[in-house]
Amino acid sequence: MNLNALPKVAYFSMEYGLDASMKTYAGGLGILAGDYIKAAKDYNFPIIPIGIKWKQGYTDQMIDKNGKPYDSYHNYEYNFLEDTNIKITVKIRKRDVVCKVWKVDKFGNVPLYLLDTDLPENEDKWITGQLYGWFKEERIAQEMVLGIGGIKALRALGIDVDVYHFNEGHAVFAALELIREKMDKGLSFEDALKQTREEVVFTTHTPIVEGNESHTLDCIMYMGANNGLSLEQMVQLGGDPFNMTVAALRTSRISNAVSKLHEITANKMWKDIQDKSPIIGITNAIHIPTWVDEDILKASEGNGDIWECHIKNKKALIDFIYERNGVKLDPYILLIGFSRRAAPYKRSNLIFSDLNVIEPLLKEKKIQMVYAGKAHPLDDTGKKIIENIVSISKKYPESVVFLENYDMSIGKMLTRGSDVWLNNPRRPKEASGTSGMKAAMNGVLNLSTLDGWWPEACQHGINGWQFGDGFESENDEELDKNDLIKLYNVLLNDVIPTYYNNKSKWIEMMKNSILSTKDYFSMKRMIEEYYQKMYTKY
Repeated sequence: MNLNALPKVAYFSMEYGLDASMKTYAGGLGILAGDYIKAAKDYNFPIIPIGIKWKQGYTDQMIDKNGKPYDSYHNYEYNFLEDTNIKITVKIRKRDVVCKVWKVDKFGNVPLYLLDTDLPENEDKWITGQLYGWFKEERIAQEMVLGIGGIKALRALGIDVDVYHFNEGHAVFAALELIREKMDKGLSFEDALKQTREEVVFTTHTPIVEGNESHTLDCIMYMGANNGLSLEQMVQLGGDPFNMTVAALRTSRISNAVSKLHEITANKMWKDIQDKSPIIGITNAIHIPTWVDEDILKASEGNGDIWECHIKNKKALIDFIYERNGVKLDPYILLIGFSRRAAPYKRSNLIFSDLNVIEPLLKEKKIQMVYAGKAHPLDDTGKKIIENIVSISKKYPESVVFLENYDMSIGKMLTRGSDVWLNNPRRPKEASGTSGMKAAMNGVLNLSTLDGWWPEACQHGINGWQFGDGFESENDEELDKNDLIKLYNVLLNDVIPTYYNNKSKWIEMMKNSILSTKDYFSMKRMIEEYYQKMYTKY
């Protein structure tokens, strides 16, 4: 690939997970974006990322003395941000909102430009306060800063761009700014839209219709997010109500889902949308230097001692848990890790559904389980899921642990130090799921339903295990029953016996897990695929 001839890509994302110390991410979307711009630096790809400097970031979610999650927010200050001395304005609710542009390149990433409204001259300085915080008007304002402000920032910085990449629908107002620029030069709306489509690409991550953000047109027009377009033109782009994903599909030349299975799901989900771009599949990946233990990688490629490397990581996780929770787990008992956003379709507590099966395994110290994850601050159902896991950890205090306030540090410890990585979303509702890739490359064996990325990687009994056999059903009760029976079957007849009775096979599976995933699910493959299939026009 000739790097000098590659198109320059402006990459828009609401969140970036670069390091635990920088609170500009909430979860998987941000971690992916952070990994992406690190790989761009590693391999010299011309990516220009645009985001928001969040004053309070996402929630710090703690557990109170009654076992219930609660949210707390802190004002974060960063001494490593570079002032570009550039400010731009975005008109929100007919008022000029000034956005300062900061630059950060401290974490082995290409320069990331972050917009900030927390300025004395702004009446609405709190727009960039909380990531995914508050309600509709604030969210629209934040997305106007990212999209409209992002385009204006690129112009003020003097950066030439060939392709604009929207990582999720949050950035779609950038397309409206691109359209406005062209209309200001005399083009009609249709011609401006046609030209804009030729320079925009879009990644969709959400395989559940309800999870794709939409806003009432009344609110859009009141906020000024239409950016000079008429009501009819806004309906043409995003429908009524205005769906951010639909608008992104209609303002881009090509779109992608984030796994091969998600490609099928996304095309089914949006099949009735007219004038949309084609949706292809480019499976997500991870930045290996950030997430994978170098020693275990070397051991797998040579004839090193994989088990010794793993036990070192497992003991480090056990020490980490002891420091956080005061619980001392046993390095010689099978340790199952689970770390997910608390959402019903991810079924965090599926394994506990039948206590007649699971309770003896916990009491007899056959397995230990470590959980982590956050619920959205306004998601009471998600918080109930966490409360349930915490109550189980109190019932089995020596075998089940919940680590509060999940962040990148916890994620790194869990995906290195667990023995097994449990993942049980209701197929096909997991778009990709990169934590399983991190686990796999660290020799942590995946035990997962065939959802997201796992159908592309799973070699059952060779590099991990699947359960559920890819079964799908609109009836959640039927699906859960099928998957639970299959989970217990694989756990009792494959996972536990192999761990305790066939260590040589376990170690062989660890090696297979690493070697079968480390190249294809590396961010280098993903970024090259974006250039070949999305960014470069033939």
